[in-house]
Amino acid sequence: MNSAGADSTTPVTGSIPKPRRRVPFWDNARYVCIVLVVLGHAIQRLIYDSDIALAFYLALYAFHMPAFAIISGYFSKSGSPTRVQMARIITDILVPYFIFELVWTLAKWLVEGQANPNLTKPSWTLWFLLALGIFRLVLPYLALLRWPLLWTVVISIGVGYLPNIDSTFSLSRTLGLLPFFTLGWWLREHDIVNRFGLLARRPWWSRVIAAGLLVGAGLAAWFWLDLWQKIDLRHWLFYEDAYAELGGEQWWAGGIRIALMVVAVVLSAAFFALIPRGQYWWTAFGQYTMYVFLLHSFVLYPFRETGILRNAEPTWLWLPLVTVSSVLIALLLATKPVRRVFRPLVEPRPTWLFADPQLASREGHRSDPTGSRRPREARHAAPDGGAGR
Repeated sequence: MNSAGADSTTPVTGSIPKPRRRVPFWDNARYVCIVLVVLGHAIQRLIYDSDIALAFYLALYAFHMPAFAIISGYFSKSGSPTRVQMARIITDILVPYFIFELVWTLAKWLVEGQANPNLTKPSWTLWFLLALGIFRLVLPYLALLRWPLLWTVVISIGVGYLPNIDSTFSLSRTLGLLPFFTLGWWLREHDIVNRFGLLARRPWWSRVIAAGLLVGAGLAAWFWLDLWQKIDLRHWLFYEDAYAELGGEQWWAGGIRIALMVVAVVLSAAFFALIPRGQYWWTAFGQYTMYVFLLHSFVLYPFRETGILRNAEPTWLWLPLVTVSSVLIALLLATKPVRRVFRPLVEPRPTWLFADPQLASREGHRSDPTGSRRPREARHAAPDGGAGR
């Protein structure tokens, strides 16, 4: 697999390869995805008092984490891991997980007066960090199988029937979302994006259809809101609880997950179809989504604990305000000053942990949870006519 966000069709001149160029589309997609993650968490306190906010929340959760998993899989390798790649699992995922679990324990103790540290139960957003680690560990084994995508769908459906697979190490949610990660890898493995020119050719009608699908999802969430509340669709969309816990004791309960996965793939495709392909002033922020991912929950924590967003009326004022604030939070947390201050926590380099300290060097390590590399590795990343190729 090429450098994250790099053009897979980079030609070679003689024996010296041309510098790989970043494809702006993928950084744009990463950034918009992380904005949606922040937004989903930010509006959570509004959904208890506002039907509009709840409908918006359901439409958002129908696809935004699957889309994030697809991007993560697209830039993951399925070959036998090298020593550097194995070290990255430790430095980019496990060590930040331990650090931020400790920070969360301290925060809860200071704010709530109590804390029950438990590394097997990820705090708030940290579940996805563990999920990424598990995804990358199992991918080389999945790639050995015939029909790996089909097997992950079977696993995702089957795990919902097993109540003993729960949120411990976020395993239930990880296995539930595994097909989306595998789909992203499969798309890259079969070069689907380049073979079908999906970034080069996007006629106007495809964007109209994509926008229509996303608007349709919002309208469906709104018009059938009573039904979604009755079946507790919100928790179905988390891919976390066993079917029996969600009232799906019937043998066909797995069919609901199949339907949700189909909806997620369709809406994710619509979402990607609307992502701009050119280079913009905010494109570079897509390389630093790990900072936004790990830090935004601390920004939102006071609002979550104080209940300031409960009974926030009118919705037509608060929902747009929270939406704009989410975009600004995502921008702020990806800026250089914030990265400089929090780099030891987000991108730790524990050289003392390795027999070969070079494995913990900063060069080549990621600063976002979906596989993007640091900009110094892709400083030749000029857009190619806005086409992202």
